[in-house]
Amino acid sequence: MKVGYDYPGITIVYFYHDGKGNFIMAKRSKNTRDEHNRWDIGAGGLELGETIDTTLRREIKEEYCTDVLDYTYLGFRELHRTHKDKKTHWIGLDFKVLINPKKVANGEPHKFDQIAWFTLSKVPNRVHSQFPGFLEKYKDKL
Repeated sequence: MKVGYDYPGITIVYFYHDGKGNFIMAKRSKNTRDEHNRWDIGAGGLELGETIDTTLRREIKEEYCTDVLDYTYLGFRELHRTHKDKKTHWIGLDFKVLINPKKVANGEPHKFDQIAWFTLSKVPNRVHSQFPGFLEKYKDKL
């Protein structure tokens, strides 16, 4: 049985920001599962026995080499997609996460071709398919 295909998975989704109106996105490389060359906010699967807080902190440290200064739970979304002609189902627990921009680095260069800072008024053109829904749902909280 495979998570997300045979039963719903849980993913922790994070909108990293600097507290000054800037947020970070990563450009997905050809080595990622899908959505290559698209800009994405962070996410990581909740592992069995791991708390949501631990997953959030671990993933941010792995992806951006920095620690969480503070975070706010925004809500959840049901994520239904198709991957390689198979339907997937994930529950996304969404967070707004404050990080120190001076400590940010690309911790997963094998997955991310590039990381960059953006503002809500200047979002890149090619974004992950789930980002517009995230933005629409939480635009007043970001």
